Amino acid sequence: MNKLIILTAPSGAGKTTVARHLLKTFDSLAFSVSATTRARRAHEVEGRDYYFISIKKFKKLIATDAFVEWEEVYEDQFYGTLRSEIERLWALGKHIIFDIDVEGALNIKKQYPEQTLIIFVQPPSAEILFERLRERSTEDESSLRKRIAKATKELTYANKCDVILVNDILEEALQKAEAIVSEFLSKS
Repeated sequence: MNKLIILTAPSGAGKTTVARHLLKTFDSLAFSVSATTRARRAHEVEGRDYYFISIKKFKKLIATDAFVEWEEVYEDQFYGTLRSEIERLWALGKHIIFDIDVEGALNIKKQYPEQTLIIFVQPPSAEILFERLRERSTEDESSLRKRIAKATKELTYANKCDVILVNDILEEALQKAEAIVSEFLSKS
C-alpha cells in the first residue's frame, strides 16, 4: 500500500529540515512538490521546491478539482497539492512525504485516512518559533506579522495530528522522526 507521510508545523518549526533528512534516509520516499501562487524566492527551483503558477491558473485548477487539498493562506497567495503529483509519485512506487500546512494535512488525511500519517513538528516554545522566523530575514515586517499570527493559530492544531515531534535538539528530533516513519512504513 502506498503511504502518505505529512510533516506539518507553523513556518519556522523545522518541518522542511526534517523532511529533507527523511528523504535522504529512506529510499522509498519521494517529495510531493506543492503548487503555489506566491513569488519564487531566489534560492527556489521550479518543480523542486514548488510549482509556481499564476492565480488565474490556480483558480482554474480548483474549478476542475485538480487539487487533493488547497488553501488561500494569505490574500491571493494559494498553496495546494495537485492530484497528479500524488499519482505521479505512486506510479513510481514511492511513498510520499509532504511539507505542508496543518489545514492541508488534515484535508489529505480525510481523503486517505488509512494511508496517512501526520507528524506535527512542534517548536520548543512559541517564543523560539517567533525568533526563528525573525532570524530568517526572508520577510518584510508586514509579512512577518502575518506569519507570526498564522503560526500562533497553527500551534493550536498539534493535538489533531497523529504524532507530535518536538524539535528542540535537532539531532534528537531527526532520530525520533526516523523511528516514527520506519514504524509507519513497516505496517501493511
